[in-house]
Amino acid sequence: MPSIRLAATFLAGSALFFAGAATPAGAQPTDSASAPSAKQLQKEQKKADRKARRAKKNAELSELEKNGYQPAGNQVDYPNNYQNAQRKADAQKAAKPAATSAP
Repeated sequence: MPSIRLAATFLAGSALFFAGAATPAGAQPTDSASAPSAKQLQKEQKKADRKARRAKKNAELSELEKNGYQPAGNQVDYPNNYQNAQRKADAQKAAKPAATSAP
């Protein structure tokens, strides 16, 4: 008798698996129409923040390099060459007129 129940259980389980109703071990069924979870939203926000910080850092470094700072160059005068490039960049920003919107 137990072998018949075992066979029936196996057949029912395999039928569900091949029909696509079973999920892989450890996986949770997902609903394609469901909204992202709070954890997913938080992860996306962190990723967007990292990208924004990286873009800002790269823009600042590019601005310093345009004004003479060479991070890969000789670092004997490190604080001075960095500060000089920063002063030049600040002077250029101050010299630019503020953008005004015309009506």
